[in-house]
Amino acid sequence: AERARRLAQARLQAARQWEALRRLTPAQRLELVERSPALQHWALVEFLCAESERAAADQAASALELARLALRVAELAPGEDAWRFLCQGYAWAFIANAERVGSDLVAAEGSFATAWRLWRASGAAARGPLGAWRLHDLEASLRRDQRQFTAALDCLGRALAAAPVEARGRILLKKAYTLEQADQAEAALATLEDAAPLVDSAGEPRLRWVVDNNRILILAHLGRYEEAEARLPALSELTLELGNRLDLARTLWVSGRVAAGLGKREQARAAFDQAKSEFAEDDANAYDTALVSLEVAILLLEDGHTAEVALLAEQMLAIFRSRRVPREALAALRLFCQAAQVGSATAVEARRLLDLLEKARREPSLRSEVGE
Repeated sequence: AERARRLAQARLQAARQWEALRRLTPAQRLELVERSPALQHWALVEFLCAESERAAADQAASALELARLALRVAELAPGEDAWRFLCQGYAWAFIANAERVGSDLVAAEGSFATAWRLWRASGAAARGPLGAWRLHDLEASLRRDQRQFTAALDCLGRALAAAPVEARGRILLKKAYTLEQADQAEAALATLEDAAPLVDSAGEPRLRWVVDNNRILILAHLGRYEEAEARLPALSELTLELGNRLDLARTLWVSGRVAAGLGKREQARAAFDQAKSEFAEDDANAYDTALVSLEVAILLLEDGHTAEVALLAEQMLAIFRSRRVPREALAALRLFCQAAQVGSATAVEARRLLDLLEKARREPSLRSEVGE
């Protein structure tokens, strides 16, 4: 009980210190850490790493800066070498994560090697408050981005075995995402079912939204449209509660996909058009805007409206040219665009192109990581 009290006190102190640090520039933060012994402790390392992970969702450079600051704190922390090795190994794992999100997988691989070398060198210090499960969890994301799905799932298994109960829902979400990318949709769906009660008990509505949305997406992918449709009202209600524009766009998108699968074409078109409008509010969502446009093109082609598809294809091509899309995907889009111009494009070709572009989006250089 006394140890738990001291750990909680140290973490509270780190949170307060961050409130002061976050108002400063990166250079000022580093200078303050260098000359302030009160900032040189493990709990601030942990807190800065957590902030780095949060920033990684859309600010890779900021995530890397915070992780490197955590490493400097770890290097300055008092105590024996084994203790500092533990703190440094922990920080290096988050440096690797920031590099991964920034699409530098080679650097991330090297940083993870350093993280594990220092962590293992810490020996008995590994029984400290910083958990090894975090390293396994973060390494899983790297292995997934490297398309090493078996290795990623092994890492997640080790993370699950060691993680506290409150973290297991998130890890299972990551496992489901990995299985989905490995084209194991049924296994991904089963993993989401396992994650749902853990996420509910954690009381994080955004995570519950991720579970519900991904479940419906997978059901639609498997052609189980009736089951997917039955779950849409709960997802829509939660989306409205959260009040997030991007969540709303994604909910509309999956609603359109389910409606299309059920043959409700007008309803599908309305949902896709509204999703496209929501995505178009921010240039950062241009890739999603183009993918939804392709969903609309499929409906138009199925209904024989080829003239409208030619204009959509030109718009999509302009968007994808400005993104780092793999050459084969861009070449396929050009061919589709040419076919649309002469009225020979087909819905089958459009579906094939949508699948190719969705897979291309999984490349680290294109991803803004969900929940990840």
